[in-house]
Amino acid sequence: MPNIRLFATLIVCAAVTQLAPARGEDAKRPDKVSFYFAAHEDDWQLFMNPSAFEDVISRAAKTVFVHMTAGDAGLGMGRGGRKHPFYLARENGAVEAIRFMADADNIPADADARHMTFNDHSIYRIAYRNTVSYFLRVPDGNPLGSGYAHTGFQSLKRLADGENNTLAAVDGSAVYHGWNDLTATLRKIIDFERGHAAAVQLNVAEIDATINPRDHSDHVMTAFAALDAVTDLSCIRRVYYVDYASSHLPENLNAQERDMESSVFAVTLAGVLAFDHRTAWHHYDESFVGRNYFRVQEGRGRCDAPRSTVAAAQR
Repeated sequence: MPNIRLFATLIVCAAVTQLAPARGEDAKRPDKVSFYFAAHEDDWQLFMNPSAFEDVISRAAKTVFVHMTAGDAGLGMGRGGRKHPFYLARENGAVEAIRFMADADNIPADADARHMTFNDHSIYRIAYRNTVSYFLRVPDGNPLGSGYAHTGFQSLKRLADGENNTLAAVDGSAVYHGWNDLTATLRKIIDFERGHAAAVQLNVAEIDATINPRDHSDHVMTAFAALDAVTDLSCIRRVYYVDYASSHLPENLNAQERDMESSVFAVTLAGVLAFDHRTAWHHYDESFVGRNYFRVQEGRGRCDAPRSTVAAAQR
């Protein structure tokens, strides 16, 4: 039976992927903002690339990366016996990967890094060239969504299910009081960044378990949080990516696309290593690199500007 289910999943994944337009067909749009919602700081590199790379260098006026959890693996702000906290090492990997894409044909520039307040919550934001990165730093929920003891068994899943009344960032920067508070905060971020853009794209993990079975709880819950935040915005183009299940599917990227994906992931791991934490290049390269499976739900109409795009900066 497992082999039958896997074969069926492969067929479904191939089918929905074929419905998606070829990545290179979209010309750069000065009115497009593309959002990538990632549970952990290496998710979009592995599962949403080279789509993200192409948005940064050619297809979107602005690309926004929202990293939901600290990716701390239950350590919170702990160092795990190394020189720096693990969550900061993972953040550094994502930051370096984004700079690498944005600087593909440029010399390095200055970044604008600061905490900003959205829905009364302080969130770390980095603006660099035509990219923006957010780090909400809520606790890693572990694959099943039950959380870790060291971080009080907090998780996105437990917050959504009502088992946690609050969800606190590992660095104490914010506390979310219920699922609606979290999704309202995401909506403030989305509205602030999309501004007057007529075309908005939301990139998330696939939420259909028949297509993306046995995925990490944080991946799926991050997708649900992002989707709940824009439930009334029918204009948004939604793209759903196969995550862990892609390891059972054949490589579908050409040589150039694979180079784009692998280079960004390599820079990510170099950023983690720079903060004195180990990586697992061989496992991830053999399991996920070379694969980019997704389906597309087209939006309807033009996106109108939000009523308010004001956010407070904390220097």
